[in-house]
Amino acid sequence: MKFNIITRKITLKDGVNNYIQSKLSKLDKFFKDEPEARIVVGTVKDREYVEASIYAGGMIYRAEVTEVDAKTAIDEIVDLIERQIRKNKTRLAKKIKREALNDNHLLSGDDYLGGEDTSEYRIVKTKRFQVKPMTPEEAVLQMRLLGHNFFVFKNVDTDEMNVVYERRDGNYALIESVE
Repeated sequence: MKFNIITRKITLKDGVNNYIQSKLSKLDKFFKDEPEARIVVGTVKDREYVEASIYAGGMIYRAEVTEVDAKTAIDEIVDLIERQIRKNKTRLAKKIKREALNDNHLLSGDDYLGGEDTSEYRIVKTKRFQVKPMTPEEAVLQMRLLGHNFFVFKNVDTDEMNVVYERRDGNYALIESVE
């Protein structure tokens, strides 16, 4: 596993760096390719937080924990990510694909009834990420893994940018661009 450990407002104590690498290396057994781990360690008030993202096989596994010390947080992170991997490699992937293929949960663009005044809105953060070709079902799976309520992806069938999102009723919708 490749490690990128970033510290914010903290200096790691001796051995914490090695502890992070040894604990997260236990997750290597779940991946075919060499995964890349990005770990952010910082402080908030009198507590330490650890945020870990693991990029492997086009999937992103992410967890964030705030604890009294970084080692305890790392132990929780490893448990959370391992649970995500196990859950999503088996039951969740089958369930989402079955639901998406058998039931038509996709929303057409004609159903959108939006429109708000955006003159008051400010963009306070910009994120950049690599867009990988995938099916809408894989995009829903990735969205669920990240814990987000929407996901931007390049549709492998149409070669266009699409967005999937979770509707209030618990179903999923697909936004496709029309020229």
